[in-house]
Amino acid sequence: MFEDFLKMTLQDFIPKAYKNSIKKGSYTWSSPSNIALVKYWGKRDPQIPENPSISFTLDHCKTTTTLSFSKKQEKNDFSFEIYLDGDKKESFKPKIETFFKRVADYLPFLKDYHFVIETSNSFPHSSGIASSASGMSALSLCLMSIEKELNEDVSDAFFIQKASFLARLGSGSACRSLEGDLVVWGQHDAINGSSDLYGVKYPFEVHENFKNYRDTILLVDKGEKQVSSTVGHNLMHDHPFAKERFDQAKTNLERLIPILKEGDLEAFIKIVESEALTLHAMMMTSMPYFILMKPNTLEIINKIWAFREKTDSKICFTLDAGANVHVLYPAYESDQVSEFIKNELVAFCQKGHYISDRIGFGANQLTMKN
Repeated sequence: MFEDFLKMTLQDFIPKAYKNSIKKGSYTWSSPSNIALVKYWGKRDPQIPENPSISFTLDHCKTTTTLSFSKKQEKNDFSFEIYLDGDKKESFKPKIETFFKRVADYLPFLKDYHFVIETSNSFPHSSGIASSASGMSALSLCLMSIEKELNEDVSDAFFIQKASFLARLGSGSACRSLEGDLVVWGQHDAINGSSDLYGVKYPFEVHENFKNYRDTILLVDKGEKQVSSTVGHNLMHDHPFAKERFDQAKTNLERLIPILKEGDLEAFIKIVESEALTLHAMMMTSMPYFILMKPNTLEIINKIWAFREKTDSKICFTLDAGANVHVLYPAYESDQVSEFIKNELVAFCQKGHYISDRIGFGANQLTMKN
C-alpha cells in the first residue's frame, strides 16, 4: 500500500462515483500554521513549487474552521458564505472561488451544496505567520470529511494525502500543515516519496536536540503586507537569480538530513538563517523590488546575534514573507531564551505582542457531523 502512495498522480485524486448521499451536515477542523526552514519561493501553475521545502509544524498558531453544508436545488455554480471571527468577509470570497475552481474536478460534490465557512485564527491574519496555510489546510480537511462520508472506503492515509493535495491548490505551503513535526513538500531525489503535489512527513531520523523545538514569534508588524505572497512568488519567473536560488534550496534540504540526524545545532543555525535572509534577498532583487522587513526586524536579528555570541546559546531566527521574526531554540534553552526575549526583544514588537509556540504534530478534528 505504501508503495502505491509513492506513485500518486493527478488522476488518482479524481474520485469514482460516490456510494452514499448526504443532505446536510457540519465538520470542524483545527489546523496549524508551519514555519519553513528551507523556503519555498517561486511556483508554476497550478501551485507547483520551483524548489522543495521543509518546515516545522507549529502547535498554538492555528486556524479553526467549521464547514456547514446543505443540499441545493440548482447545481450550476459554487455557493458559499465565509465568516472570520463571526464577521462576514466578502473580501475572502475571490480566493475561495479560485480554490473551488481548482479543486472542482477532485471534489465533484462542490456544486451540490451551499457552504457556510466559519473560521478563526489564534494569530493575526496576513501578518507573515502563514494564515493561508492553516486556513486552507483546515478547509481542505473539512471538505475531505464530506468526501469520506460520501465514500467510506477512503482510507486514513489517503484522506490526509488528498487533503494535503487539495490544500496546496489553495495555498502552496498549506500542504505542509496537516501533519508534523517536520514536513517536506516538493520532489527531491534524496527524499523517497516526496512530491510536488502534496506534503509528506519527513522520513528520516531526527536527533533529540530537535524534538520539542520552540518557536517564539515576535509580532513586529501585525498589519497587512504591502506585497502579497502570490505577487512575490510570481516575481521569481524572470528573476535574475532564480535558478541559483532553486538549486541552493535543493542543496540546503539535502544538507539538513545529516544535520537533523546528528543534532548539529551550529550547522542547523547556519542553514536556517541563511535561508531566511536569502528569501528576503530575492524580494529585494526582484523587479519590481520590495522590502517586507521593518527596522525592528533588523534590530531583533542583531540582538539575537549578539546574544548568541555572548552566551553560546543555540538560538536562531527565521522569517516568513513578512516582518515578524520567528525565534527558534531547543527546548532545554527555554528559560534562558524566554528571559532574553522579555528583557531585550519585546520592546521591538508592536504593542509588545509575541506568541510563544513550539513544534506541533498536525491538524485535529474537533467535532463530528451533526
